[in-house]
Amino acid sequence: MNTQLRCFSLLTILSLILAAVPAMAQSILYSNGPLDDDTDAWTINFGFVVSDTFTLASNANVNGFKFNAWVFQGDIVTSAEVSITSLEFGGTTYFDQVVTFTQSDCTVNAYGFNVCVESGSFNGPNLSAGTYWLNLDNAIVDTGDPVYWDENSGEGCNSPGCPSLASENSVGTIPSESFTVLGNSGGGTVPEPGTLLLLASGLLGSLGLLRRKLL
Repeated sequence: MNTQLRCFSLLTILSLILAAVPAMAQSILYSNGPLDDDTDAWTINFGFVVSDTFTLASNANVNGFKFNAWVFQGDIVTSAEVSITSLEFGGTTYFDQVVTFTQSDCTVNAYGFNVCVESGSFNGPNLSAGTYWLNLDNAIVDTGDPVYWDENSGEGCNSPGCPSLASENSVGTIPSESFTVLGNSGGGTVPEPGTLLLLASGLLGSLGLLRRKLL
């Protein structure tokens, strides 16, 4: 195989590898059902923590989360602490990070709150099929007001393992909340960015050596 053909082959392999790995691709891994904006909601700041279960039908990389929040009119949720654990509020911690949220689709409910969709993406964990607890707390709004996670009791959910079990750290067991877990499913782990970078660097280094030989 001549040098030009080798260069072309390495470039082709590199392109195929990078194209085969979606950047933060997201599909629905678990949904606990739609918004219910007129029953109740639970505080997720000022020291209050709400924990809900979610079930993965297969191995998956979790990299996104949406939930419905009740906020005072004019308030904007900017971030919240999201953790994924083996038990409610604890056990083995698979993920714990302050996640930035984008607020959208706000409507006013019968109690005068804005009820909004809060969407966040993150570089999350690779998890095996099974049931986990997702904990939400330390929510931040620009005004410092309370933030509340919408309760829907899992009505209308059709994911494996739903409706979710739920707890609140000051009262114990509660009805579950409306949320969606996003990520890549059906094939186990997703290569870390550092692994891809090392692979790409090695191939590009090989290309550089071949190019020098060609010249």
